[in-house]
Amino acid sequence: MACIERSSPALKQILLKLYRAEKSIEIDHHLYEFGSVEYHIQSQATNPLVAYLSISTPPLYHGNLPNNLSPYTIEMVKGICPNLVEIEEPAREGYQLTLKLNLDQIPRNKDYVKVIEDISTVQSVIISSQLKEILCNVNSDDASQGMYKPIKLVYHPREPFFVIRQQQRIIAIFPIRFKEKFDVVIATAFFQELVDVGNSDKWVKTPPCTWSAIPPPELTGEALEDLSTNGGFVSFGILFSFSNYSMNYFSTSDNLIT
Repeated sequence: MACIERSSPALKQILLKLYRAEKSIEIDHHLYEFGSVEYHIQSQATNPLVAYLSISTPPLYHGNLPNNLSPYTIEMVKGICPNLVEIEEPAREGYQLTLKLNLDQIPRNKDYVKVIEDISTVQSVIISSQLKEILCNVNSDDASQGMYKPIKLVYHPREPFFVIRQQQRIIAIFPIRFKEKFDVVIATAFFQELVDVGNSDKWVKTPPCTWSAIPPPELTGEALEDLSTNGGFVSFGILFSFSNYSMNYFSTSDNLIT
């Protein structure tokens, strides 16, 4: 099952090492995550107040949307730490985005850990922004006519999940796959209990959750290879106010990321 963390622990560790160094150090480090995300961190000892962070991440959606980062996504990245993060243009060769990090803008108090953690969320910011645009643009004509087609998203290689945009809610469906049979037994019991608890009166305001051993009806017609699981399917229905249509699409995409 795809799990999207807000920040990259490995990237955070490298940036903390760079910031905490008692003397100027030179870093030229490639970092790979999930088999498809690549970071390149560079810092020169001759200019210790500046570091460069490049990132290459595959598109979340393989459809009729451009693969390059949109102006909206760029603006969201700029908003991570406005005085600290600058966009380098053009990006370094082989990467979609290069950030110039002004390390002298990091506070010299206990808040520096939080700031570096915020910088380490750059990939989740990119994915969240892409998801917002996908929800607003993909299948919009079909949704307006009451036809709700699944949108296949790929965050982790070979582990797609599906989002279905409807007028008053968004349904997220996660096919569950495990390598060990023992994990399947534990997960099946857990998801069944999760559904029972989620449907109780105490949690009536939480997003409805369902689990099924077979593909839910919403995925009828999807490729068999995407529906082959050993842990079933977990579905979440996220409601939003129709009167705040666009705003709630955006907040819903953040909920899916976290």
